[in-house]
Amino acid sequence: MTSEASSGSRRPRSGMLRRQSPEEDSTVLIDVAPEAEKGHTYGSTAPTSEPSGHREAAGRVGSPSKPRVDFVLVWEEDLRLGRQQGGASRDETDTRGAWRETFLDNLRAAGLHVDQRAVQGENGAVHYVLLRAPWAVLCYYAEDLRLKLPLQELPNQASNWSAGLLAWLGLPNILLEDVPDVPPEYYSCPFKVSKLSRFLGSDNQENFFTSTERHQILFAILAKTPYGHEKKGLCGIDQLLAEGVFSAAFPLHDGPFRTPPEGPQAPGLTQRQVLFRYWARWSQWNKYQPLDHVRRYFGEKVAFYFAWLGFYTGWLLPAAAVGTLVFLAGCFLVFSDIPTQELCSGADHFEMCPLCLDCPFWLLSSACTLVQAGRLFDHGGTVFFSVFMALWAVLLLEYWKRQSATLAYRWGCSDYEDIEERPRPQFAASAPTTAPNPVTGEDEPYFPERSRVRRVLAGSTVVVMMVAVVVMCLVSIILYRAIMAILVSRSNNTLLAAWASRVASFTGSVVNLVFILVLSKIYVALAHILTRWEMHRTQTKFEDAFTLKVFIFQFVNFYSSPIYIAFFKGRFVGYPGNYHTLFGVRNEECAAGGCLIELAQELLVIMVGKQIINNVQEILVPKLQGWWQKFRLRSKKRKVGASEAVGQAPWEADYELLPCEGLFDEYLEMVLQFGFVAIFVAACPLAPLFALLNNWVEIRLDARKFVCEHRRPVAERAQDIGVWSHILAGIAHLAVVSNAFLLAFSSDFLPRAYYRWTRAPDLRGFVNFTLARAPPAFASAHNRTCRYQAFREDDGQYSATYWNLLAIRLAFVIVFELSSHLGSRCAPLAPLRPLQASVLPRGGRPPTARTVSCPQHVVFSIGRILDLLVPDIPESVEVKVKREYYLAKQALAENEALSGTNGAKDNYSQSSERSLGPQPTLPGGGQASRVPSL
Repeated sequence: MTSEASSGSRRPRSGMLRRQSPEEDSTVLIDVAPEAEKGHTYGSTAPTSEPSGHREAAGRVGSPSKPRVDFVLVWEEDLRLGRQQGGASRDETDTRGAWRETFLDNLRAAGLHVDQRAVQGENGAVHYVLLRAPWAVLCYYAEDLRLKLPLQELPNQASNWSAGLLAWLGLPNILLEDVPDVPPEYYSCPFKVSKLSRFLGSDNQENFFTSTERHQILFAILAKTPYGHEKKGLCGIDQLLAEGVFSAAFPLHDGPFRTPPEGPQAPGLTQRQVLFRYWARWSQWNKYQPLDHVRRYFGEKVAFYFAWLGFYTGWLLPAAAVGTLVFLAGCFLVFSDIPTQELCSGADHFEMCPLCLDCPFWLLSSACTLVQAGRLFDHGGTVFFSVFMALWAVLLLEYWKRQSATLAYRWGCSDYEDIEERPRPQFAASAPTTAPNPVTGEDEPYFPERSRVRRVLAGSTVVVMMVAVVVMCLVSIILYRAIMAILVSRSNNTLLAAWASRVASFTGSVVNLVFILVLSKIYVALAHILTRWEMHRTQTKFEDAFTLKVFIFQFVNFYSSPIYIAFFKGRFVGYPGNYHTLFGVRNEECAAGGCLIELAQELLVIMVGKQIINNVQEILVPKLQGWWQKFRLRSKKRKVGASEAVGQAPWEADYELLPCEGLFDEYLEMVLQFGFVAIFVAACPLAPLFALLNNWVEIRLDARKFVCEHRRPVAERAQDIGVWSHILAGIAHLAVVSNAFLLAFSSDFLPRAYYRWTRAPDLRGFVNFTLARAPPAFASAHNRTCRYQAFREDDGQYSATYWNLLAIRLAFVIVFELSSHLGSRCAPLAPLRPLQASVLPRGGRPPTARTVSCPQHVVFSIGRILDLLVPDIPESVEVKVKREYYLAKQALAENEALSGTNGAKDNYSQSSERSLGPQPTLPGGGQASRVPSL
């Protein structure tokens, strides 16, 4: 959630309202209900049911007779440490205490109700600060933050493409499940106090703002309330948490997540209980996600993540099915493949040259198992699957654009980034000046663009240095593999010596995975520091810059080793008697089965290994952390003779949960997985299957984390999945190039096709065709001749076959990539489609022509055709967007009375005073005008 730190003479930057009286401050907001002591309810939350159509569902902390708690601040006091503190430590504690009191005083001055509770124990105390915003504060900040509130209710129009397909086919839909308390849809527009009566539910102040909207307003106040000099960065709850002044800041969950004893169909299920019953349970793995419920409870940003994850997982189904069929086809081809049978029969007894200086000669038939494993992934079906996956990636992203646009409209956030999003509080506190916003025309904190560019360039230098560190680690892994292969090949065990290359490759993959995980932790922390220093205006831009930095590093970190194996390993080996070296160590060469099987092994180790590690961490680590958190808190507040967890207040129970750490790691895991599935799919057709199995688990793991194990996050708005969509598009384009070169240079597909066309259609003698003879000098030095895999003459020079194959490989890449339009000038696409233009926000960027790269590749050309055939935004959304803008225009049109005489303005001010109470106080004692300017 982001908010504006206003400047100028309109109101103070902290946005404070009038100071409340001491009587209001000392009011007890929440009492633990008697039923809570019996374990029947969660604090004072009483399950209630409301008629269908109400915006706020049942299950909130508080009741109509008892005010609710909107936000909780927590700080801990260690009494033992206080008795042992020296002078410096005591001064630091006093400073934190002073900051805390100043911050709470400023919250009171901002109009919030503050109630402090403490749970005292023998060893320490846990202090809870319960915050609530009165009606006037909620209205003031709802308008300031441009919250979109409903004008007219619509029936819920959520749909799934699979549901429509199954209905059209007349098949039962086992994925569909009726989820109670479905949130209705609304036509909405930014809130204006002057038009309060136009909004739905305006006569019910208690439930007019939903719980997520109240949390957003409270967090906006907390984020920009100072506790010292703002220019020194002494502003906002985030800084106080970093300094240890507060231990936690969170909104309360909506009651316990477990359903009541009456059963899941009992009336009055809370939103959290609905999510647990119909979303977070493992038994729901085969059901649609209730995305509207997720959005209502956690906000649009979390809902977009789960929408993308579910959409991507659904599209993995056809990819996994086709990939599995291709793999099974390879299993059958292993037993009928003539070259493989020739090699394993050992009839020709090909004696191979040594793999190192002191290594023995070896028989090619000893590598039979490796060659058979290579045929599982390297056959004609791989070509078809590579083309299929390239088009699959294009269609996936195109249909996700449609899904994302539909959700953004339905959730009222299609113009969030252009109009609604406010500057980050940290940016507002540190910005040296103000400037008009080009869209809204309002003065906002401003940081010079030239200074930001200089900082971004400086940060990019650090990124390049970290990438260089990754390359150094890659070189060390290459040397490790070469040395390990030499050591293993010297073994007296013939079988182990034959597997030397594979043993070195596998152990190198494990070492590489360790390097990847360690470097990732270091760089993420560094990227946070760099991105904060670059001074990005909004939270979206901040997250996009941070994401891009980390992804560039992680791309090199995770993909450098597979790229080396796919495109560089075995290319610069040399030949017997003239081997090339790296730092005195002979360059690696591909094993008998080829580099493709080694690439598949590398992908499985990194991709599947990382998935297993992540899933184990997500299952075990939260449980251990949660157990330690509960043990630590209960030991600190334990009293002699007191029973634990009796009458536990809701804020105490929520504080025992783990803090929510955001969605960045979840997105990064899925995007890296998408890269493995798309870029290197030619080497491992089973990658989509492993990704599908992992994602089925991932969805429920993440759902349980949010619903059961983590504190409730502040609901944040978002327009889409952010810069991740651009990263996914880049990966999809890179996948076409990568798979083209993989099939051309790393696979046996083209050599086999060439041999079948020029020599023998049944491929008899193909093994001998791929082996060259050692030069006479090398044979005389060892008194025996040997073979090695290459297309060379007896003197070590490349043969005519090599050059013919090179031409064929390049032609294949050209056919795979280049189209007949190569060299033609690319005209810009037509201006934005009328549908796209219609969804642009008022005051936003006008429709402009989009210039795209020339459709230079066959797959890219087909992808472009699919792009044009599949509009980014469904046609059905156009009418809804126009209807919403019409209603917003009608609701917020200025009356002639407001632009008329002063008497009309006085009448408006009196009516506003009656509905809202006293108006916000500005410096000097004046009051802010509530006459809207549209």
